[in-house]
Amino acid sequence: MTRARFQTFDDPSHAKGPERIAALRAALRENGVDGFVVPRADEHQSEYVPAEAERLAWLTGFTGSAGLAVVLAERAALFVDGRYTVQGPAQVDTATVTVVPLADTTPEAWLADNLTAGQTLAYDPWLHTPDGVARLERAAAKAGARLRAVETNLVDAVWAGRPRPAAGRVAAHPEALAGETAGAKLGRLRAALTDGGLDALVISDPHNLAWAFNLRGADIAHTPLALGYALVPVEGRAALYLTSPAIDADLRAALAPLADAHPRTAFAADLAALCAGGARVRLDAATGSAALKALVEAAGGRAEVGPDPLTAMKAIKNRAEIAGARAAHRRDGGAVTRFLAWLDRTGPVYEIEAVEALEAARTEGGDVRDVSFPTIAGSGPNGAIVHYRVTRATDRRAEPGELFLIDSGAQYADGTTDITRTVAVGEPAPEMRERFTRVLKGHIAIARTVFPEGTTGGQIDALARLSLWEAGLDYDHGTGHGVGSFLSVHEGPQRIAKVGPVALKPGMILSNEPGYYKPGAYGIRIENLILVEERAVPGAERPMLGFETLTLAPIDRRLIVPALLGEADTAWLDAYHARVRAALAPDLEGETLAWLEQATRPIAGAAA
Repeated sequence: MTRARFQTFDDPSHAKGPERIAALRAALRENGVDGFVVPRADEHQSEYVPAEAERLAWLTGFTGSAGLAVVLAERAALFVDGRYTVQGPAQVDTATVTVVPLADTTPEAWLADNLTAGQTLAYDPWLHTPDGVARLERAAAKAGARLRAVETNLVDAVWAGRPRPAAGRVAAHPEALAGETAGAKLGRLRAALTDGGLDALVISDPHNLAWAFNLRGADIAHTPLALGYALVPVEGRAALYLTSPAIDADLRAALAPLADAHPRTAFAADLAALCAGGARVRLDAATGSAALKALVEAAGGRAEVGPDPLTAMKAIKNRAEIAGARAAHRRDGGAVTRFLAWLDRTGPVYEIEAVEALEAARTEGGDVRDVSFPTIAGSGPNGAIVHYRVTRATDRRAEPGELFLIDSGAQYADGTTDITRTVAVGEPAPEMRERFTRVLKGHIAIARTVFPEGTTGGQIDALARLSLWEAGLDYDHGTGHGVGSFLSVHEGPQRIAKVGPVALKPGMILSNEPGYYKPGAYGIRIENLILVEERAVPGAERPMLGFETLTLAPIDRRLIVPALLGEADTAWLDAYHARVRAALAPDLEGETLAWLEQATRPIAGAAA
């Protein structure tokens, strides 16, 4: 078996949580404060962070992609969303840290109840947005306490052996794949800033920096980002401040007419110089830190906190990016199908074995750059952990009668993929088939929906849940997230979720991934990526939109109860499988081709 190139299965260090929290409490006493807030964030408020910013994981052992801890002198709490209510307690020492689901209370409410009058709560201003700091201030004030920014992160002060910042190669992203020159993008940005009465933008989101300047980096695992900032004035040249100095010659040549590249260490002084004349500077509300706001205001500028215009621009893919996404999904679908055929032939396998086999199937073509996130391969009860990551300590074999949930993706130069398939190992129980079919009905409902221009993801999220709700069931994560173009597998602002306020627009790519999870037993998720497109509806009185499904791979027919599908559901599934077969068959052969033909047979007319 080929070893994984892009993933490791090392066990996270959980056992040291109590002693590390004790060390942090000693630092609290030394600094004259009574508590410290530890978000799962870096200075860009990113979901995916470099190794040196994994403070929450180092301190507590919790490795989820979202969370926040508060450490006080006598108690500590870790706040997690619905994806991590199982994982959180399994990873931390619950005698030292109380795991608090966000569905029960917020960090601010907990602080108001647990701080006492006269105490001081400390925070790192680079790791919180201005709005986040305001919420902490209100919580502290409610308890009669005060909030204090610290210059040195208190976790960093006690973290022996903290990794050094990455310095990966920063390269040009070809215009043929980007579909638009960096100069044109900056022109659109400057027009938006002028319309908003602004003088400049601080680009604090590395995704936006990569997109705007047509560059890709290697500072973050599995996401081709170059960490740093950019200053874009309405008048004059832009400036980049990258952590890595390894800028290749092609990128330097491409940037020369547009921007100057400086070391990251020059950023604060140049921002202050830009603001000295009272400039109105936009800071991104989502990724701009409270420290940036303080820098702008201390230099005499006006910090205008709001949306970075680049975020909305980046979300709408152009023709080249859409063509790249379709091509990447065809290649990725072939790799996933080869894996699924192998899995079916091989029988029960261990989780790590499956991860390595899937990665090997993707790397056979030679054009995959990386996985887009560590593969989630959960057999049996591990499948019920929404963001489960297999380690050598947790690796288990999928036994007959169980379900195997495999959520994975890849980074190609022309697109980013993300796909989940749940497969039966041996004969599935009737309950598994019934609940899988309800999840499938929700998936199809999203895929088939037609909606008027201006509709938000929040307005259509319920369609994915209706069949589950009818049986008294639900799932505690969103139905869909945005996806980038050879960028992050999680990209905003678009999403399909109970709270999804952004209108969906043609060119946006999202996931469609309803699920169901029975703790201690199994998990089910079916995920394809979908593209928002214009849709012609005869007699329509307003512009209408719909979805093109990009992902191409069979859905396990053995887990479907045909009698539970409506006629339209069955028609969609059979048409999808026919499309999968037509797209992938020319590049497959032998046992894999035979498996594909069997796996994509029509459901219509099948026995219940």
